[in-house]
Amino acid sequence: MTGVSVYYLEMHSPTQLRPGREAPALQVTETLVKQWPFNRFLYQYVGGPWDWQEKLAWSEQQWQDYAETDELRTWVGYSEGSPAGYFELQRQPGDEVEIKYFGLAPPFIGKGFGGKLLTAALEQAWAWGEVRRVWVHTCSLDHPGALSNYQSRGLELYKTEVDEASGGPDPGGPDPGGPE
Repeated sequence: MTGVSVYYLEMHSPTQLRPGREAPALQVTETLVKQWPFNRFLYQYVGGPWDWQEKLAWSEQQWQDYAETDELRTWVGYSEGSPAGYFELQRQPGDEVEIKYFGLAPPFIGKGFGGKLLTAALEQAWAWGEVRRVWVHTCSLDHPGALSNYQSRGLELYKTEVDEASGGPDPGGPDPGGPE
């Protein structure tokens, strides 16, 4: 069995950000009223095609503990009233922000939304108080354009690992994967 490559990327300054190209209308909104069932829905809706499984067996309490903490913020990108994708940012020790999950819903993949949504994720990460580093990881099971989207926005690859375990890590987590 071939291993799954896991790619870790980081950015140390907001000046490294290279915005995505203009895309069809996308309104990115933070979910200020935290509701764990919505996070669970987004995880399943966006992660389903990529076989995100890590959190599928979670109890309602585990979801609530994860999604309703002050250290996690969630944004949804809407196009024509429909959720086109989402991202979660998680505050980490040491003035770091992790893009915990990032991805697009199937009808919006390959239409230019990924660069714009990732640009919003990075802008929001850098705007979250004192931040010295923003990071993310993805893997070879993710959308073929995920790694190039992260790199095109200015994130730099700093580590690659091969996970020989069957199925590999959850492509969406414990850190994200995300379609372009």
